[in-house]
Amino acid sequence: MTGGPFEVSDDTPVYVISVAAELSGMHPQTLRSYDRLGLVSPGRSSGRGRRYSLRDILVLRQVQRLSQEDGVNLSGIKLILELEAELERSRQVMAEMNAQLSQLRAELESTRAVAARLAGLVRNRAAGAELVPVRNLGGAAPRAASAEPAADDPAIPSTDNNPAFTESS
Repeated sequence: MTGGPFEVSDDTPVYVISVAAELSGMHPQTLRSYDRLGLVSPGRSSGRGRRYSLRDILVLRQVQRLSQEDGVNLSGIKLILELEAELERSRQVMAEMNAQLSQLRAELESTRAVAARLAGLVRNRAAGAELVPVRNLGGAAPRAASAEPAADDPAIPSTDNNPAFTESS
């Protein structure tokens, strides 16, 4: 649905009971009975009249097929419809969880890449490279580049006894 003023979804209740009965091949009284039994729950207009959606019509056709062709009683049909609705909800949850899993896998790979980069920087630091490039943001004179940072420089964390800077492999 693109959101235009005259567009409706399959769940939009638009059909009055007489039209829904004709589209489903049933008598309006049968539709009222199915509503009371909870097989189909149509929307309601402001005047409390039943309004059926396209999805409701499809469910009514399924009820008719299960009843007439397959010989399933109304209690069995209600159970079948409830199980199908539960299955659809489970599929939606599964799809959402798979999307979250994919996102978490991508984040994990990104985190692993950052960890590998940091491990490489730590190894290179031992060879004389700086761990973090220092930019002069405060206007103070830049310190001379050296292999070791000043011991009292709070901007550069100490790697002594810091598990974040230990090499594990």
